Order: sequence, then structure tokens, then C-alpha cells
Amino acid sequence: MRRTKLPLPSPEDQKKTELDRHIKGYFDFLRLEKGVSKHTEASYSFDLRKYRDFLLKHDIHSALQVTPSHLSGFIQSLHPSGLSARTIARTLSAVRGFHRYLVGEGISEDDPTQEIETPKRTKPLPGVLTVAEVEAILNQPDTRKPLGIRDRAILEVLYATGVRVSELTGLTQANLMFDDGLILVFGKGSKERLVPIGLSAMDWVRKYQRHVRIHLTKPGKSHDVLFLNFRGGSLSRAAIRDMVEKFATMAGVKKEVHPHTFRHSFATHLLEGGADLRAVQEMLGHADIATTQIYTHIDREYLKDVHRSFHPRA
Repeated sequence: MRRTKLPLPSPEDQKKTELDRHIKGYFDFLRLEKGVSKHTEASYSFDLRKYRDFLLKHDIHSALQVTPSHLSGFIQSLHPSGLSARTIARTLSAVRGFHRYLVGEGISEDDPTQEIETPKRTKPLPGVLTVAEVEAILNQPDTRKPLGIRDRAILEVLYATGVRVSELTGLTQANLMFDDGLILVFGKGSKERLVPIGLSAMDWVRKYQRHVRIHLTKPGKSHDVLFLNFRGGSLSRAAIRDMVEKFATMAGVKKEVHPHTFRHSFATHLLEGGADLRAVQEMLGHADIATTQIYTHIDREYLKDVHRSFHPRA
């Protein structure tokens, strides 16, 4: 019986096989030596397939041919596809692991990823309410009812001071320095700071103290806690969160709104109004001004919106 003679693989196919063999060896290593999960393996497989396709497209048929300039070109090729910095960083992590494996196994002498920097992940900007949205939420509690007055006072304080929820629930009546228009806040690490509160919030807190808190107080339970639940105890953070979400929904605000959203809005509205960054840092209780600087990015977005809306050639 005459055998059909199979054509020998071309040198190009042999080189392709070498690249594929290296990648296969890496996945065997991940499974058998590292014991990675199927999810991680699938993620790395997806990323390395993109890398393999890029290399073959640029006539690179062996991992040993890769140089830092090839890697830079690969990373640049990912940007037009609209991938986030986080996704690009993950892809680069898979590629980096592949080349480190080759060096560790003695297959390659050089790791071309050493000179490549991981793209910086940008911090997502926090959600911010417009002034109109804040007003709409503030107007939702039914202030004809005692707990409506309390809820309005809580919302007013959140927006007027930018305090964290834990700081709000920890406020006592002794912390109110209304003669000076301030409240004393105990922040992270029990650090004290004085924060201006404003007339509107002061009026609602006074109304709550006079007409509501005296009826909620329970001897031996309420102590000097400012905002009380109907049992006379301190309000929980979950209760404040539920309250804010409920009133945001009632106000027809489509954004995701949490108590911290009031803190973000407080900072953003101050900066949009021309407040000094260091003053906002002090009011928020940030140890590092870099933390406060995220709001300058939001402020820039606001400026761009204004420019787009009103500049005749925008």
C-alpha cells in the first residue's frame, strides 16, 4: 500500500509551533506547579492569545525574539481598542508572567518585560450630585412629622459639613459649637477637627433638638448622642444609608446615591465655588492633600462642561 507523503512543515510553521509550545508549557506550569484556578487560567489564556496574535502579525514567531520595543508596541496596540488601564495592566501581568517563566525554566536568558512600566490605574471619580439634586433630596422628608424633622436635620448636616457617616452617628450635643458656627468632629484615628456647619443645618438641628430629640431620649441609653432612633439609641450607619437611598429615590434622582455621595458633593461644590484646596482638605479631615485632589478632577470636568455649554467655538 502506497503511503501518502505528508509535506514537511515550513520553517515559518516550525517557528509558530515554537511560540505555541512555549505558551503551552507556561499553561502546564500554571496548572501543575502554581495550581491556578480555571478562572485565572481562562483570563490569562485570553490575554496571551492577544499577545500571540500581535507577535505573529509582526513576524515574531518565537518568544526569544521579543524585545522591550515589541512589548511597548503591544501595549500601544491595546489603547485604541478602548481597554481601561486596569485591563491593560492585567494583560501586561499575564505577559510578564509568561516571560518570567521562560527565564525561570532556562529557556530564555532575558526578560524583556523588566523595562516596561505597568500603566497607572486611574481612580474612578466619585459620584456627585448637582445642587438641584441635593435640594430635591433635602426636601423629601415630611417635616410635619417628628422623624421627618430628624431626617431633614441629618441630611442637612451631611451636606453642610461633608462628614463621614461614622462621624455623623458619633456626634454628641457637646460637639455642637453653634455660637461659633462650628461642630467638633472625631475622624479616623480619633483625630479632632472643627468644621463649619452653616445656618440652614443649624436651624434644622435646633428644631430637631427642641421638638423631637427630647421625646426620643431614653434615660441611661441616649446619653448625649445627637441623632437618636425611635428606641432612644444611636442610629446605625445602615439606617442612615437606607434613609439617604429612600429620599434620593423619592426625589427622582437616577444616580446611585449613598451618604458618602453627600461628602463628595460637599467637596465638589466648594471647589466649584472657588474654595481653596487646603481649606477643603481641612474640612474633610484628609491627612494627605493628594486624597483631596481627586475632587479637582471633578472640578475640571465641571469646567469643561461649562466651556462646552457656553463657549461659541467649543
